[in-house]
Amino acid sequence: MIVARHGRVAPHLHARGSPPSPALGSFGSRGGIFRLPPIVNQTINTASASATKASSNSHPIGLPLSSLLAALLIASIAGCVTTPSAPPAPPAAPPSVQAPPQPAKATLRITSYAAIPGWRDDSAPAAWPAFVAGCAQLLRSPAASIWRESCEAVPAVDPRSDTAVRAFFEAHFTPYQLAGTDGRDTGVVTGYYEPLLQGSRQPGERYRFPLYATPDDLLVIDLGELLPELRDKRLRGRLEGRRVVPYWPRADIDAGRASLAGKELVWVDDAVEAFFLQIQGSGRVQLAEGGTLRLGYADQNGQPFRSIGRLLVERGELPLARASMQGIKQWGREHPAALPALLDENPSYVFFRVVVPDPAATIDGPIGTLGVPLLAERTIAVDPAIVPLGAPVFLATTYPLSDRPLQRLVLAQDTGGAIKGVLRADFFWGFGDDAGREAGRMKQDGRMWLLWPNGAPLPY
Repeated sequence: MIVARHGRVAPHLHARGSPPSPALGSFGSRGGIFRLPPIVNQTINTASASATKASSNSHPIGLPLSSLLAALLIASIAGCVTTPSAPPAPPAAPPSVQAPPQPAKATLRITSYAAIPGWRDDSAPAAWPAFVAGCAQLLRSPAASIWRESCEAVPAVDPRSDTAVRAFFEAHFTPYQLAGTDGRDTGVVTGYYEPLLQGSRQPGERYRFPLYATPDDLLVIDLGELLPELRDKRLRGRLEGRRVVPYWPRADIDAGRASLAGKELVWVDDAVEAFFLQIQGSGRVQLAEGGTLRLGYADQNGQPFRSIGRLLVERGELPLARASMQGIKQWGREHPAALPALLDENPSYVFFRVVVPDPAATIDGPIGTLGVPLLAERTIAVDPAIVPLGAPVFLATTYPLSDRPLQRLVLAQDTGGAIKGVLRADFFWGFGDDAGREAGRMKQDGRMWLLWPNGAPLPY
């Protein structure tokens, strides 16, 4: 994604990853804190002025949080040990714990559809399949009551009629313009996409770069089960004897130090493409044996993300205007001997899972955080603390490196570790090279309107 934000600046590359979803299992006792990795999606953002972590909810062990964790673990273990020679002490009254006050997240300004730029000009039916797909998930969620009335009205709508679809949203949703607590209503819109790689199920002279499933020794420690104020914060690491230590960084994984034998899902023919697939978090691999393998984000090693685009600029090896995904790929082709060391400068490493498409699905796209396929040019990734997953949003921005309006109804169905804040969205461009070119150049000013079900309590 290239810069076109505050003026037309050029791009830097940074990671975009989805906040972990609830863990799928646990190690140890029931309700223990060691959990199997969550399944989440990651994608790309370029043009960042600073490097970000691949997931803002992941922390490498060894940070100050690890000291807190160790103390809490010791206390937890000690509480499970009994001393036969000493009678049990009488139970103490539980202390009164008060959660810290939460700062205001955003401002929701109620408005009218007539005040939304481009609302009457957009093709509302183009977003309808994404809304219908989202309903299937929302009606099974804890927030089902909020969405029931609108989702149950779907069968009565003619999906081909622009008038009918637009009238549906106007009848069931109230528009609120998103703004910061400081009054700002304009933020940043970047882009991401689903790439295609060339690979094989067997390694060979051409196919030398493996993409791995989640290793068995990767531990995910859910801090929220210890302290409520650390909800959604997780540490990742591995056991070394009886100690929990940081998981291997990229350089050590590439050197074969991690326990990844047998975890190879596929081998691809280009190290740079494999690297960018990890930043994107989902993609397809055209197999030499025939057919296509679809991959989705499974987990990450917990190491912080470091932007190699920014690094090349700092070293004077790329001008800022060329530090996009495309520019970095070109640099790699021109400097093959130096490429491995450059990639190792980013210690973050992503693991994948094979995604089997649902033959009944009406949308052919990667699975977003909501759990439904993403519809090209009609879905966005958001900060779910600001925009609830599944909500319709009207997005007013511009095409990459352009002042041409891009104003349309989209669905908030994905998240990203770099997608944080009130006025922040990542626009999903779709699959393939054309989508990649748009995503790699996109970093535009944008405004958003949340369409919220009539009568439902506001999210904040």
